[in-house]
Amino acid sequence: MTQRKPYAITVRELARRGRGDIPSDLVSSAHLIYNSPAALAFNSPGAQGFGVKRAGLAIPGSVMLLVGPGCCGRNTTILSEMGGYSDRFFYYIMDETDIVTGRHLRKIPQAVAEVVEALPQEPTVVMICMTCVDALLGTDMERVCRKAEAKVGLPVVPCYMYALTREGRKPPMVDVRRAIYSLLEKDDRDSRTVNILGHFAPLRDTCELYGVLRQLGIRRVNEISRCRDFAEYKAMAKANFNVILHPEARLAAQDMEKRLGIPSIELTRLYQIDKIRSQYQAFAGALGGAVDDTVWHDEAAADVEKTAKRYGGTTIAIGEMQNGNAFEMALALTQYGFAVKEIYASVSPYDFAYIRRLEAVSPDTAVYSNLSPSMLYYEGGDHPVDLTIGKDAAYYHDDAAHVFWDEEIQPFGYDGLRELLRQISAALEGRTAR
Repeated sequence: MTQRKPYAITVRELARRGRGDIPSDLVSSAHLIYNSPAALAFNSPGAQGFGVKRAGLAIPGSVMLLVGPGCCGRNTTILSEMGGYSDRFFYYIMDETDIVTGRHLRKIPQAVAEVVEALPQEPTVVMICMTCVDALLGTDMERVCRKAEAKVGLPVVPCYMYALTREGRKPPMVDVRRAIYSLLEKDDRDSRTVNILGHFAPLRDTCELYGVLRQLGIRRVNEISRCRDFAEYKAMAKANFNVILHPEARLAAQDMEKRLGIPSIELTRLYQIDKIRSQYQAFAGALGGAVDDTVWHDEAAADVEKTAKRYGGTTIAIGEMQNGNAFEMALALTQYGFAVKEIYASVSPYDFAYIRRLEAVSPDTAVYSNLSPSMLYYEGGDHPVDLTIGKDAAYYHDDAAHVFWDEEIQPFGYDGLRELLRQISAALEGRTAR
């Protein structure tokens, strides 16, 4: 009888195979049709965080009409109650005839009109959220939205909840980032204003990136999540440049540069303290300035030293359902004296910048994929660790201390590193790390 066990590969083996020979078990597109209790790496409509529906409502004063079968809309009711969106979601429930004939397309403009008429205050924009049904029908949603705009005299913008396209050039969470900035119109640019793009929630108030930007002469920082009204949202068009903090915002930034003339520069979320410093220096240099990060760096370095001295040797399992790149985080924590035993993550060619360096310091770290069917046979008791980071890692190890690290308010830079170390310390001390 063949022994059933989860697929795993060591960091050493993965590094030697190289970015051109990634095992299919670690590639998300190899598991598009598979789902099981082990398939943790998916974005449930009712899950914490931002899916397409919630993200599409980032524009102040917006409402959303969800067009789809009842099964696609039911989880939205959970989100409505959990997030206070109950007065911003509306539904067009498709029946069998709609699906077969496409007659719903003629009815959407009227549905939009009824939504607008029913509201006590006119919305700034109506977002039309389409499901995979219309992806299969090949619906020209731009045309449908133009007809709806003509009927109500308001912007009507499509956003696509097409899970079928998640491995394409414009996956849903990439395109929705483009959509939420699509109403910005070209304006005079202010040399002292920047936009931060990438997340649907703001950075932590204590994040030093705001201070870095001030040292570089920036006086106004726009984040869509901090826009109090539509006027503040529209003022994002005045930015001198965009700072991209998540790769899924690159398409949005490219569109803003093409339409509005706003260039962009990208920063990466890191937990390696030396790389955080070098990134800030390179960022300042690219803008023709300089940054003194001494205070922030030294505070973070002191926390690293204190945590390493107390918890060095602690065994850790890291998942991908957290605010960071699992491989970069593993590299950082290994450098700080922790022992990263396992990583649960899909692998892309871009991860090899971290994997090759991780090979030098932790070659035996095992890499698994949450989406691999073989994870049905994973038994956490056979792989004991002291601490997990990420909800997926916690799923596999009931007995370990847990740091979920999935808060909506986003960590970044030295501040993010310090808060992660604080939560690790709290978890290992037996306190709630949330």
